[in-house]
Amino acid sequence: MLNRREIGNAGEDAVCGFLQNNGYTVLARNYTVRGGEIDIIAEKNGIIAFVEVKLRKEGAPVTGEEAVDAAKRRHLIHAAERYMLQFGEGKSGRFDVAAVEQLKNGRLRMKYYVAAFDASK
Repeated sequence: MLNRREIGNAGEDAVCGFLQNNGYTVLARNYTVRGGEIDIIAEKNGIIAFVEVKLRKEGAPVTGEEAVDAAKRRHLIHAAERYMLQFGEGKSGRFDVAAVEQLKNGRLRMKYYVAAFDASK
């Protein structure tokens, strides 16, 4: 039986595989600054995608999409601003959300939202 962190890592691994299969380069995982963390940072065609991964078990009362609330968005925006100041000169960024659902049979199902929100929300 996998623990919570191992399950979370499996979800992030699946999202990284999806991104790489779709032409992205994964730049960082679990990028952390004081006041925020970004699960995956990936780049394609000069655009940096800041990806929040939310893994939920099938039938959970709150979906992965719903879990990216206003407070979570603020933390993501803060961390992304720090990343862009340090590494993103001349590039643009966006915020994506990967909602990963662990099915009862143990398999993972993913919904990926490109530009799920912007820094003004």
